[in-house]
Amino acid sequence: MTGQIEWLALSVFIFFFVLVTMMGFFASRWKSGAVPEHLDEWGLGGRQFGIWITWFLIGGDFYTAYTVIAVPALVYAVGAYGFFALPYTIVVYPLVFLIMPVLWKVAHANGYVTAADVVHGTYRSRGLELAVAMTGMVATMPYIALQLVGMGAVIKTMGLAGEWPIVAAFVILALYTYSSGLRAPALIAFVKDIMIYIVVLTAVVVVPAKLGGYGAVFAAAGEAFAAKGGATGLTLKPAQMLPYATLALGSALAAFMYPHTLTGVFAAKSADTIRKNAILLPAYTLLLGLIALLGYMAYAAGIKVTSPNDVVPVLFKTLFPSWFAGFAFAAIAIGALVPAAVMSIGAANLFTRNVWKSYVNPAITNAGEASVAKITSLIVKVGALAFTLFLPVQYALDLQLLGGLWILQTFPALVFGLVTRWFRAEALLLGWAAGISWGSWTAWSNGLKPLATLSFGDVSYTFYVGLGALILNVLVAVVATVIVGLISPNPNSAMAQSR
Repeated sequence: MTGQIEWLALSVFIFFFVLVTMMGFFASRWKSGAVPEHLDEWGLGGRQFGIWITWFLIGGDFYTAYTVIAVPALVYAVGAYGFFALPYTIVVYPLVFLIMPVLWKVAHANGYVTAADVVHGTYRSRGLELAVAMTGMVATMPYIALQLVGMGAVIKTMGLAGEWPIVAAFVILALYTYSSGLRAPALIAFVKDIMIYIVVLTAVVVVPAKLGGYGAVFAAAGEAFAAKGGATGLTLKPAQMLPYATLALGSALAAFMYPHTLTGVFAAKSADTIRKNAILLPAYTLLLGLIALLGYMAYAAGIKVTSPNDVVPVLFKTLFPSWFAGFAFAAIAIGALVPAAVMSIGAANLFTRNVWKSYVNPAITNAGEASVAKITSLIVKVGALAFTLFLPVQYALDLQLLGGLWILQTFPALVFGLVTRWFRAEALLLGWAAGISWGSWTAWSNGLKPLATLSFGDVSYTFYVGLGALILNVLVAVVATVIVGLISPNPNSAMAQSR
């Protein structure tokens, strides 16, 4: 797969990369506010993004380069089970429609920038605020590193050896993110998403036409899975139903708890913008389903790879002319830059507001907050790059698995406070600790697999570890709230009743 450089593909790739780089630096003057040195301006784009900008931005950082690489890779490896991302992205948008406009109103009214800001404003608990902030930052780091995995796969396919192309790309990313903040990925997301749509829609028409139609594609994939045996196949086995459903539900509940997706929500200009996006964003679910089919197409094309992550790049290199392969590779690489930028900004906002301001310099100015966030975003990207360069890719994959489990445990603290003040901060913190501890220990004991099994006599149930940890989290929070309430009345409940 490596070796001779594909010069035409590389030339097309470089053209689009230079284009988005110029857009990234230009973005500092796009929709800029009157006070540029302010965290609202740098970290949230001035909270003024309308329906279409928000649609592209949230879609850009929710459907990442690693999505384009990993979903077909999972389908290629395990078959139907890899499609769990489809019901997960169907379930998530009704939740967004119901919850996120309320969260936006709370954040907008109080000047909150992060989820931890909202939690502290609701419960006045520094401990719970810090738990939410640290969980968000730790869960985001491996997610950024995985964007490098997607970018590295296409760079390797074009014949470029070594790590210098990835280093160069991330240096450029760091510079224009430092300069332009959230406006850079918001502007670049327009190009990225349009390119991804062109690539995927072309692929799902052209590739089956070259391979004898979808009948031939599914037949080839079915034969390959039959030869593998085990749990792979074009349809789910009965034993996979519960794991599939719980993984989809748990992933849906976790998706908008990540700092980067919440950053896109807080940057919107109105609650109505969020509602309309919840209606429009399912268009990406259709796209995701088409992307997943590339895993089946690889079997019909006779693709053989040492790593499933190489399936999509090799498929495009094999079946398309070099210029279009370069276009597709550029789309995937740009699809890494957009979410990586938003993720680093989301983590920087958390550190600035909920660590630096809360514990180091409570009197920091608005300009000081922006400066700390800019520097932190650089450190986050350097850390993710070092993680990718010096540690095995599997480490990033394992930590991403744990990151999804961890971020899901912030759901009660963030969401429950939007509808009731009954829960106590101490109880939510205890529930968070219980969910994190049990979930991490269980995943680690199972070889960092996302599933756990409980047996009751002759009957056993296999389910997503993160969802099991969330259930434990909520149960502990409920019991602890009752116990603490017997000892001491809840001031939040009293205030709510008086209003």
